[in-house]
Amino acid sequence: MGCVHHSQFFNYFEQGRTELLRAQGGCYREIEEAGLFLVVVRLQCSYHQPARYDDLLTLVTKVELVSAVKIEHSYRLLCGGRLLASATSTLACVDQSGKVQRLPESVTSQ
Repeated sequence: MGCVHHSQFFNYFEQGRTELLRAQGGCYREIEEAGLFLVVVRLQCSYHQPARYDDLLTLVTKVELVSAVKIEHSYRLLCGGRLLASATSTLACVDQSGKVQRLPESVTSQ
């Protein structure tokens, strides 16, 4: 069909979260080495227009809310000036057993 499959957008959002954390001085690897994981507990996406193969895409990722145990992000996926998708996600901080934990200071101080 010449369009990027809708499921690929979620990979873009994950890359956006990872790069935003890195740009803010954080490191997901260090969070995992401390025995903590940021798991997606909610992810909602609205599709506005299709992305076509070989489009140059721009993803804008923002932290909307940080609480003691969760982070909420928003996303806007664009091609030129066209809004292709908008999304939000909630990530919770858990330990290796899945028990909710406080976010590390390296995340909450951003």
